[in-house]
Amino acid sequence: MLTAVTGINWGDEGKGRVVDLLSEHADYVVRYQGGNNAGHTVVTDKGKFVLNLLPSGILHPEVVCVLGNGMVIDPDHLRHEIEMMRYMNVKISPENLKISEKATVCMPFHVRQDVLEEERLSKTGEAFGSTKRGIAYAYGDKYMKKTLRMGDLLYLDSEVIKKRIAMIVESKNLILEKVYGQKPLSVEEVMDWCKGQAEFLKPYITDTGVLLEKAAAEGKDILFEAQLGALRDIDYGIYPYTSSSSTIAAYATIGAGIPKRKPERVVGVMKAYSTCVGEGPFVAEKAADGEWNDKLRKAGNEFGAATGRPRRVGPFDAVASRYGLQCQNAGDIALTKLDVLSSFEKIPVITGYRVNGKLITDFPTNVLLDAAKPEVEMLDGWNCDISSCRNWNDLPENAKKYIERIEELIGHSIYLVSTGAKRDEYLLKE
Repeated sequence: MLTAVTGINWGDEGKGRVVDLLSEHADYVVRYQGGNNAGHTVVTDKGKFVLNLLPSGILHPEVVCVLGNGMVIDPDHLRHEIEMMRYMNVKISPENLKISEKATVCMPFHVRQDVLEEERLSKTGEAFGSTKRGIAYAYGDKYMKKTLRMGDLLYLDSEVIKKRIAMIVESKNLILEKVYGQKPLSVEEVMDWCKGQAEFLKPYITDTGVLLEKAAAEGKDILFEAQLGALRDIDYGIYPYTSSSSTIAAYATIGAGIPKRKPERVVGVMKAYSTCVGEGPFVAEKAADGEWNDKLRKAGNEFGAATGRPRRVGPFDAVASRYGLQCQNAGDIALTKLDVLSSFEKIPVITGYRVNGKLITDFPTNVLLDAAKPEVEMLDGWNCDISSCRNWNDLPENAKKYIERIEELIGHSIYLVSTGAKRDEYLLKE
């Protein structure tokens, strides 16, 4: 079975939690896009793990984890993450971690350029809210053919690769010196950096497409793990406040390295409320007052897993969620963090947008989104701890009504509900 786990909203929906649960039955878990610009948080009996590049399946030692060709990989960050996981007694070796030779390398100068440009834009209030980790610049250079792929690290003695690095350095220096007034790079420092990465990562780099195609042909269970959500997709998201990659399920097998295949099952993940990290229009934060939002942020510990930045928060947005569901074509929906709402007397839900006085129910991805104001419906809270609920009938009536109202608004049933942060704190809705 080929299963994609994807985000319905802006990211941070709790995909890592769902991937961790589904990994118990998986043979392979594959990250197929993005870089270390977002994180997945998983809580197990061994502790709390924040994963930026490694798939959440790495917490299951029998699972083979793959970093696919659709990713951009910062080797420095990956090495640090591997070392941190080993420190926390997580098994990582070339047997259970494979890196695609076709994945794009996020170089130190990508990070440097990201920081410089975001600082320049911030002076005029036009910053994109970048994580400053070089992801957009690595993707940009991928399409301009001016960076390396992970497999190139295996052939640094080749004259072809040497000439390529020299061309890249010359091109980057034109930008760093002439645009930002920075000191130029040298070919030697870039080559030395590449050699250091190659020495550590060489055992992990392989043609993962061949590996996964063989696994698919044998009927193995392959789980595709997305980063961020549909509303951050480069094509379908709230452009230009998006990620630089395709976050939708249709891209899963392409970014994993097996383009002849397609996902047989898509699990869409959404929170019981709305959160957003970064800049751009976010209608949900207009739906409740600052006090309600502050309480929600504290109750849900809503701070970015990769950056630590406070997340923008608001009530559940049915308009945005319907659109995200359409983009992902999810057959199954997992609803996370329902427990965070347990202390609220009243819970708002966004049922529509009003733009220039006109009520709309379709999500706009253009400038109309900036002008949109939320139409809100108030629901009763349940005021009790639900973390021990393991069956649908264990939930308080108002919690059931809340879920059922969300199902009505998005036009789709929910199959899994997270009732707490721990691994076993969830229920399957029958």
